[in-house]
Amino acid sequence: MTEGLWVYLATSPLLWLVTTLVVWLAATAIAGLSPGNALLNPIMLSIAVIAAILCIAGIDYDAYFKGAQFIHFLLGPATVALGIPLYEKLSLVKSNLVPMLCALVVGSLTAVGSTVFFAHLFGFAPDVVASLAPKSTTAAVAMAVSSGLNGDPALTAAVVVLTGICGAIVVTPMMNAMRIKDFSARGFAVGLASHGIGTARAYSVDPVAGLFSGIAMGFNAVLTSLIVHVFL
Repeated sequence: MTEGLWVYLATSPLLWLVTTLVVWLAATAIAGLSPGNALLNPIMLSIAVIAAILCIAGIDYDAYFKGAQFIHFLLGPATVALGIPLYEKLSLVKSNLVPMLCALVVGSLTAVGSTVFFAHLFGFAPDVVASLAPKSTTAAVAMAVSSGLNGDPALTAAVVVLTGICGAIVVTPMMNAMRIKDFSARGFAVGLASHGIGTARAYSVDPVAGLFSGIAMGFNAVLTSLIVHVFL
């Protein structure tokens, strides 16, 4: 009877939706035990726990995503909601427009160009190179770009998440070591390099950093989709 119940629950989208929410709440609580500790990033913790559960239970990712897709759908509205703080701080954004655009162009070219260069240097196959190239932009855009370049969207998604987690972990100690105290600059840098995960980290540090990180994430998504074809 227990086995039959598990088989039913394992195929129910509701199970994985609830599992994802419970794991996220638990990860958030753990992260709250040491505020500001990037190693306790709730996104990183949640991914590790969910991956472990799926591996141990032998659940296919597609089966899991049937439930998680409801949360995935909210990614769009959440991204649009970043426009609210932008509107509230519009004068601050306007005063930094020129340096932001300069940083955007340099950062986007560096992110894509360096990835393609090292991928070719290590002899990666063309489809792998195409999958890695858009790693610094948000997952939805990166996967679409990868698919259009005959890459592997699944590989792209994994690399995008890894890039975001690494950026969220190193941004604060790196910026402190470089003595960069301007939160607009700190936020823009992490948003450009580490998209949504970096933006979440920036918001947890300072609202201004989060604002500029969201702007960088949006602009970089557009620019990366335009320039990536130049390098491939």
